[in-house]
Amino acid sequence: MFSTKSKKEVASVKGTCSRNVIGPGTKIIGDLISDGDFRIDGVLEGTLKTNGRVIIGQEGFIKGNVECTNADVEGKFSGEFVVSQTLTAKSTANITGSVIVGQISTEPGASFNATCNMKGAVKELSKDSNDKKELKQKTA
Repeated sequence: MFSTKSKKEVASVKGTCSRNVIGPGTKIIGDLISDGDFRIDGVLEGTLKTNGRVIIGQEGFIKGNVECTNADVEGKFSGEFVVSQTLTAKSTANITGSVIVGQISTEPGASFNATCNMKGAVKELSKDSNDKKELKQKTA
């Protein structure tokens, strides 16, 4: 009948699974930090940092910097986007600026006008470059 968990334990469990929503017609200017997921259907101007997923809805717009684990973009993004795992640009997406990702998936119709660096590819390129230098040194 009574839970053996304290209120602090329950709050911390809920905090890790939370979903934050910025609804249509809402504009936030500033910095947001959370462990939970974010869905943006309004406007955010500033910085968003989360260990979760960021979803930009079709009417959503972010202008600024975003750091997250995964992202799905249906709306607009302008700024610096750092996605440690997968960025998915849906057919209605409009992404401009600078993007650093682990992986990227882009649907036909998406507008992607950004510089893009893939974390794994950058590591592989530097490894290949170092291997070539070592090979040249051995053959010289």
